[in-house]
Amino acid sequence: MKKLSFLMGKWSGEARVLRRSGEELELIQTEEAQYKLDGLILMIEGIGRSKSDGKVALQALGIVSYDDDAGAYRMRAYNDGRYMETELKLAENGKGITWGFVLGEINTSSVLRINEKGEWKEVTEIAIGSQPPRKLMELTVSPQK
Repeated sequence: MKKLSFLMGKWSGEARVLRRSGEELELIQTEEAQYKLDGLILMIEGIGRSKSDGKVALQALGIVSYDDDAGAYRMRAYNDGRYMETELKLAENGKGITWGFVLGEINTSSVLRINEKGEWKEVTEIAIGSQPPRKLMELTVSPQK
């Protein structure tokens, strides 16, 4: 779990989310990552508030653990009253992770990287059926001081 320590702390910045209507919603985004249970799990909570009115428009909670038997990181993510489970893969440089979900014809792919400026940059793409993938969410947050 220590390999995920690059996520630790409070982060803030901006995000863009594609809505069902096809329009993009601009958000003020916060992310908070902290170890729980003496470092056995990592809890990541993201909250996005609409730039236009400050109302909460996005809430997500991820619980990450390490499966010793499988030698893999697992995440259970909660959003909009649902949850999904997936495997997280650590980037080769140790400063990023990738994951995705499949739900029926919906397929998502997420990439999170810490860039050269120390920012957390995350992009999620969605593909539905045979449609080509399109950007569902993009966020850039920086460590809070």
